[in-house]
Amino acid sequence: MNPLGIIGHAQILEQLSQLEGRHAFLLAGVPRLGKHKLAHWLTARVNCSSTSEKPCGICPSCTALLREAHPDLLEVGPKLETGSGKAARRAARRAIIPIKAIAASRDDGHDFDVHVLEWLSIGPHYRRKVVVIDGAEFLNAEAANALLKVVEEPPNNALFIFLTRDLLEVIPTIVSRCTRLNIPPVSEGKMDAALTLLEGTEDPELLAFAAGRPGVLLERDAARAALSDAHTLLEGLESGMLEALSAADALEKKFDPLWHPEALGFVARHFDSRVRLKLDEALLDAQERLEQYANAGLVFGVLALEWRRVLGYSGG
Repeated sequence: MNPLGIIGHAQILEQLSQLEGRHAFLLAGVPRLGKHKLAHWLTARVNCSSTSEKPCGICPSCTALLREAHPDLLEVGPKLETGSGKAARRAARRAIIPIKAIAASRDDGHDFDVHVLEWLSIGPHYRRKVVVIDGAEFLNAEAANALLKVVEEPPNNALFIFLTRDLLEVIPTIVSRCTRLNIPPVSEGKMDAALTLLEGTEDPELLAFAAGRPGVLLERDAARAALSDAHTLLEGLESGMLEALSAADALEKKFDPLWHPEALGFVARHFDSRVRLKLDEALLDAQERLEQYANAGLVFGVLALEWRRVLGYSGG
């Protein structure tokens, strides 16, 4: 790993080094591949004062970034828009990056403390201001259109870094103005070496779950907890109906939508493909019901019973 804690991605770092003079990048890849870390690395590099290796990790700019207090870095991500009333909440419960995050003049409710256009109008503290749009696919059309001119002609030589899980979901006018890089998974050998360096242990299941995504190793406590909960649910399903409902109740109290759905799918990977498809459908249905504010306890109870039925467990 380097001073910014990046695992693997040597080829991507080399490409970014060669292209650092560009004004906008679009980094695409599945969650937890390390896109956010790469954006921080590029921010550090373009602002580093070292005359040799960049980023050095020790100059004022690099240390400010490591402290998560860099004055020339602005990160913008999606927010859940909510309304009043159950029907309104269901319709509006969609993560977006709205126009009011981009322009202060459109933020009538003062929902954002900092706005991209106004922030860019002031020169950098170090060398280049960097705007990281974490979730470019969540930019709505109005927000994307407001960004187009400053992305094409960034004030004060600012740099834009757009991150996305899927290039095809990003508004084409943004894509066309960026240098695009697809971020690949990190090799198993580098992941294994990184885990050994991080904690001096081997964990084949965690590495298999990570599937080349360094972010899983950096959040390994959360990943392991989700995997453990998923195994507990499967054991409960096999033990009997009461045990299944008890395990479902325990999962409901811990459920993290960022980790548990994937962990459940992972521990069920050894089942027949047709069985996995039905398990996935039941899990997806449960997630949709949760987003619609259904009773969580009931949702997880129904999920457990449906998984039990699909897996062919019968009796009490």
